Amino acid sequence: MTGTMLADTPVPPGGSDVVLRARGVSKSFFGVRVLSDVALDVRRGEVHGLVGENGAGKSTLMKVLAGVHHADAGSVEFEGQPVMWGHPHQAMDAGLVTVFQEFNLLPERTVAQNVFLGREPRRGGFIDKKGMQRRTRELLDGLGVSFIDPGARISSLTVAEQQIVEIVKALSFDARVISMDEPTAALSDHEVELLYAIIRRLTARGVAVIYVSHRLKEIFDLCDRITILKDGALVSTDAATDLTDAELVRRMVGRPLQSYFPGPVEGTTLGGPRLELSECGNEYVDGVSLTLRAGEIVGLAGLQGSGRTELVEGIFGVHGFTRGGMTLDGRTARFTSPRAAVRAGLALVTEDRKAQGLALGQSVLDNSLLVVRSVFAGRTGASRKRVPGILSSLEVSSRGVDQEARFLSGGNQQKVVLAKWLVTDPQIVLFDEPTRGIDVGAKVAVYQLMRQLAAEGKAVLMVSSELPEIIGMSDRILVMRDGELAAELAAGSAEHEVLAAATGSADADTPDDPGSDDEGSRP
Repeated sequence: MTGTMLADTPVPPGGSDVVLRARGVSKSFFGVRVLSDVALDVRRGEVHGLVGENGAGKSTLMKVLAGVHHADAGSVEFEGQPVMWGHPHQAMDAGLVTVFQEFNLLPERTVAQNVFLGREPRRGGFIDKKGMQRRTRELLDGLGVSFIDPGARISSLTVAEQQIVEIVKALSFDARVISMDEPTAALSDHEVELLYAIIRRLTARGVAVIYVSHRLKEIFDLCDRITILKDGALVSTDAATDLTDAELVRRMVGRPLQSYFPGPVEGTTLGGPRLELSECGNEYVDGVSLTLRAGEIVGLAGLQGSGRTELVEGIFGVHGFTRGGMTLDGRTARFTSPRAAVRAGLALVTEDRKAQGLALGQSVLDNSLLVVRSVFAGRTGASRKRVPGILSSLEVSSRGVDQEARFLSGGNQQKVVLAKWLVTDPQIVLFDEPTRGIDVGAKVAVYQLMRQLAAEGKAVLMVSSELPEIIGMSDRILVMRDGELAAELAAGSAEHEVLAAATGSADADTPDDPGSDDEGSRP
């Protein structure tokens, strides 16, 4: 790398304990600058949060530091020495390892084989399988993880366990810095706590962790310092204790968000039932009765595996109900396929936009017309004319409707998924984890859309694993447990009430827990 840092580039506070230092890092792709004179210091034994909206440059900076990309200008020092990685393996061998959101594991090989892939210890010219498993066991034990078998196939592990294997693989390189990109995106609450514990063990040993997340509660829970990027430039680096939620969000988006969770649009009225379930069930859920009314947002909470997704899929005909009754606007209904549900005016925004919501290789326009072309082919021409207006109302940022969806940020991909359904003019909208993996600004846009749908007399059911989101956006809260509806709570209920219903325990966090009210307000 060449070049110097401009004099007016903000410089984060550093010190003699800095293990990784970047100065004046700039990077462009096809003439578009995505990083501009970025400075970063990471200290031994700290968790350093890296935050910003989608497109802020976080991933590009991580890839420059990891040797995936070469910076156009600037310098990087590791352990006090200037470095210019020619390949990611050079960074890894030096002790700088990145755990990306999409794991780099071979599913049909064992834990130990993945940890030492390409670096297998040998004995007498042959791979030392016992030695490899023994060393993997030592690394797992060092993290306090006794429940993963080094001989287990990766395909048999949970997502959380695979994440641990990625961390163990990083430690096998004697990592001094581990970068984690959205490490909790697919984890349940108790799995997140496990990751917290592992990260704290790492930092206690002097390992530095760069932590990238859109979940601001995690950033404040874990991070010692926070670096904020916006539009590829450094905004600030501060101690986490010197920042508030509101100030962090303001710096990320460049403007204050007066109401992170917007209230009902003026004039919104609660109408009659749009959808009613009576003792509905299938192989996944049982005995569910609920009512969704026009003009309201109902939050659906519960632990992972409680039946939340299965319930909305039952409503939508993915796994149709085999017992009980369902009415739609007062008329008996039972959907045996999603196509039938769409024809009846339902929409389902699925939790995995890449695998289930988009055709990534197709254009923004084609993705926006996916449902119409499949279910309402006769409306395609008229719908095509509506797409630009809908995309504009959602503030989708793209190079145009012909840009492939795979090149959009996560937030803009999610907005295209929403456009795909808005084109069908649904009357009941089911959201499954609608803000997973998108930035603060995009989250607010989704929340505002929900409120607008309610104001138009539509019914909204929202599944979310984030309790602040459930509490902040719901007019009523339903809680699932073990495939059944466990409770109905009023708007604004406390986190400990939702958790108690979700776990079936009166011992969930109580109002007297220190900081419980503050956590409930964190986005």
